[in-house]
Amino acid sequence: MTDAPTPQSNEPAHDPEVLELAQKIFELARNGDTDTVAAYVDAGVPVNLTNDKGDSLVMLAAYHGHAAVVRALLDRGADPDKPNDKGQMPIAGAVFKGEDEVVRVLLEGGADPRAGEPSAVETARMFEKTKLLELFGETA
Repeated sequence: MTDAPTPQSNEPAHDPEVLELAQKIFELARNGDTDTVAAYVDAGVPVNLTNDKGDSLVMLAAYHGHAAVVRALLDRGADPDKPNDKGQMPIAGAVFKGEDEVVRVLLEGGADPRAGEPSAVETARMFEKTKLLELFGETA
């Protein structure tokens, strides 16, 4: 009788260099380095890459007010409605942070202001952002 082969795990390898690169790209999105983020995505980094909290590059750029990075990612096929692990959407984060230009870019990119918990609409109501409610086609 021979020993059965050990089943291979479906877990991705946690190569320290890959993790370090991913952390660098998340930082670039947070800091608004549009050209470098776009270059990494163009070179093969997944446009919907997420960190350990489920925050996508779009989420990080949106939350930190970098409309140009958000636009570059959306132009490369990023999902404008990719929730993080808490069910939060990039557009709701932008509403919360008062990043109106980012909100507009996300809407143009197809983001749903009614998706997520809380949604962008709910967040705008909570913080009495009537201009954004109007933009979403809602009443205050």
